[in-house]
Amino acid sequence: MARSIRPDAVLIQAVIAGALSFAHLHDLAAAAGQSGWKAWAYPVSVDLLLVAAWRRLRAGRDRSSWTWFTIALTASLGANVATAGLLDLHHVPAWLRILVAGWPALAFLGGTLLVHAPAPVTAGLEHDEEPAAPEVEMHRTDTPEPAPAPAAVSAPELSPAPPKPTTHAPAVPPALLDHARSIADAHHSTTGEPITADALTARLGLPAPTCQAIAAHLQLT
Repeated sequence: MARSIRPDAVLIQAVIAGALSFAHLHDLAAAAGQSGWKAWAYPVSVDLLLVAAWRRLRAGRDRSSWTWFTIALTASLGANVATAGLLDLHHVPAWLRILVAGWPALAFLGGTLLVHAPAPVTAGLEHDEEPAAPEVEMHRTDTPEPAPAPAAVSAPELSPAPPKPTTHAPAVPPALLDHARSIADAHHSTTGEPITADALTARLGLPAPTCQAIAAHLQLT
């Protein structure tokens, strides 16, 4: 859907004022001896310098922008006033001819300086840099009390382990020990293997403690 075009009073006023100023600058340049396309180029040069200086002022640039803005504004106002009947355009004085003839070099110098002027140092911090937080020193007037030492934890007393009951192996008579040894030797000579404690117990038919004592003496397993 096309948007409706509504007239803007400010825009219309700017167009009218720009057209009148453009015509006055053209007439003054033509009266000062600049004919043809050169007379039309002077208004363009003055207005471009004025706009360039104003844009740099809006961007917060250096103070030299004010100088070139004032020069361009003076040239525009001077041409408007001169063509209002205060100056005989058929007999332009020599000093005005010199100013009009020297304007291109002056405008070129101003435009070059405006374009290549360095950025101001006081432009502020960059967006990716954050101001450093101020260091705050804290001094205490009171003396802090030392923290209490932790209480010593005594190791728990270990009660002595109860003594293990001692078992006394029954005494083995030498004759019984010799008899058991003879049974073990006979078993080894017959089978070729040493007799076990269980086999010796079964052969002797004695109580288990006695047989275990005999096996311990004979070093049987």
